Order: sequence, then C-alpha cells, then structure tokens
Amino acid sequence: MKKFLIPLPFLMLALIHHCFGQAVAQDKAVRYQEERMVYLQWDQNKFEPKAGFLSLNPYYWLTWGLFHPNYHKTDLRPLSAAGPQTQRLALVAAMNTTDNKYKLQSDTVRNTALSEIANQSGLISDADPLWQLYYSKELKPVLNYSMASILAGLAPQVSTKLVSEGLYSWYKNELDMLKERINAAHTTTMDRGARILAYHRYLMEYRRLAGVWAIRTSSAQATLNMTAQQQKLQAGQVTVTNWTPQTDIQIANKVLQHLQ
Repeated sequence: MKKFLIPLPFLMLALIHHCFGQAVAQDKAVRYQEERMVYLQWDQNKFEPKAGFLSLNPYYWLTWGLFHPNYHKTDLRPLSAAGPQTQRLALVAAMNTTDNKYKLQSDTVRNTALSEIANQSGLISDADPLWQLYYSKELKPVLNYSMASILAGLAPQVSTKLVSEGLYSWYKNELDMLKERINAAHTTTMDRGARILAYHRYLMEYRRLAGVWAIRTSSAQATLNMTAQQQKLQAGQVTVTNWTPQTDIQIANKVLQHLQ
C-alpha cells in the first residue's frame, strides 16, 4: 500500500501544472470567418491575415493572394440579401402565400358548394325560413287533413249530402293530388327559387280549390233549405200573410229609412 500511495501527490501536482500550462487559442482569422459566415457583416477589414506593409505578408499570399484572390469580394453569407438561406426563406414565404391563396380559393369553393347544396337539397328544405314561417302554415290544410277536418263546421245534413253525391270524394281526390305535388316539390333537389315558386303556385291552386269547395258546400246548404221549404209548402205548414199593394210600399219605406 505504501508503494502505491507515495507517488500520488506527485501525480496530482503534475496534472495541476499541466492544466494551468494550457492557454486558450485565440485565432482571429477563424473567429472572423465563423462570425462572417453565420451572422455578421461581410467586413472587408476582418479578413485575416492581412496583406501587411506593401503586401509583403507571406501568410496573406498563402491564404488569400495565391489561392483565393477574389474570395473577400463576394458575400457568401447564408443570411445575406442574396444568400441561399435568405432565398430559401423568401421561397418558403412565397409558397406560404400561394398556399394561403389556394386555401382561400378552396374555402370559397367549399362555401359556395355548401350554399348551393343548402339552396337545392331537398333533405334540408324543412329548415327554409319561408317554409317555416309561411308556406308550412298556409299549406297545412293540404298536408294534414282528414274527413273530420274537411267536413268541419258543416251541418250533418250537408255533410251527408256531400258524401252521398260524391263531392267529398272529388274534393279529397283533388287534395291528394295537390299534396303529392307539394311533397315532390318539398323533397326534390331543385333551386330554392324554383321551390318557393312551386310552393306559391300550389298555394294558389289550393285557394281556388277551397273556393270551389266553399261554393259547393253553400250550394248544398241552399239546396237543403229549398227542399225543406218545398216540403213545408207541400205539407201546408207555411202561413202566407195577406198581401196588399200597400205592403210593398211599406217595405220600400222601411228599406229607405234604414239607408238614411
């Protein structure tokens, strides 16, 4: 153990002396070249070694004069105005601008396509504002009807007469055809303007049909009233008042008094 421990202090001293004996190398030519190629200016005054007095420095001729006489005249920095890195960044920026334009154009095409789909598709026609606010309500008697709704408000005798004479079947058949056409316009893929015009056209047809139905029901009621009156006359149940010429004059005077 003593033989191995005795040389240890001498070894440590030798290592410490060796460490303190080294100096940091300061090569300005290498440092300037590194700075020049990375980020600093292409400074003509920072090319080492220099030519010296009357250009007699042999290191200058060995480094620049003989082998690279024009090296310092051309800016070779990657980040210079015309450097490869600057050109690459400019190209990347240009490509990004082009990509953004393509993206904007594709988004415009996409939005236009979605708008066209929304305007033409029959799958989402229920969400149309005009359908929701107006036409669905106006056309509800055509889309949702029954025998009770058609004959609602009519006297039982009138309803029986309309059913027996086939007027109810005719009206229901017309409503069935109109309903089929409305559903076709509602579900078929078409332009929104054409769909709205179809709704309006079918609404006008329904109103004309409803007017005809109202005339038929009124005629049926009037026919029943006339029949009832005839039956009363035939049975002698109607009392006829005595008539004189003065009666017409009295009636005319009453009418004129009401008009005044």
